[in-house]
Amino acid sequence: MSMIGYITAAGRGVSDRIMVDVSETLAARGLRLAGAVQHNPANPSGRRCHMDLHVLGSGQVVRISQELGPHALACRLNASALAQVVGLVEHQLALSPQLLVLNKFATQEVEGRGWRPAIGAAVAAGIPVLLAVNDASLPAFHAYAGDLAEALSPDPAAMCDWAVARAPRA
Repeated sequence: MSMIGYITAAGRGVSDRIMVDVSETLAARGLRLAGAVQHNPANPSGRRCHMDLHVLGSGQVVRISQELGPHALACRLNASALAQVVGLVEHQLALSPQLLVLNKFATQEVEGRGWRPAIGAAVAAGIPVLLAVNDASLPAFHAYAGDLAEALSPDPAAMCDWAVARAPRA
């Protein structure tokens, strides 16, 4: 049985909205969740949206984007802010959640950072993982996860069914 369920979804922010919906539905069903999902609030400056990670079950919100100015072409990710959230989520794993929900496997994870330690710790502890993977990161994700990963339809109901079927019983 696969331990990592993942989706790919076309369109900016689509997978973020799906992961938020799924995490809210699973929490309402009583599953103990660890992880973080991404909300992209509007940026009043009119430039690209901000990126905020909401740490599940804690009410904590950490902005992981940084303002680089109107002409910047570099990545807007604040890697130290992401590392802060990873630390918070790794602490949650010690509390024996039934599922780890993460916003995505992307550039940081491809490079060996980001969520990789949390994913590995969850799988080692028998905690299933649910996340999104962008198309560009799929080859690296498959190399990392191997046969532990299963592609899921980006349908919230199907994703919830997958998670409930794999979640360790309380």
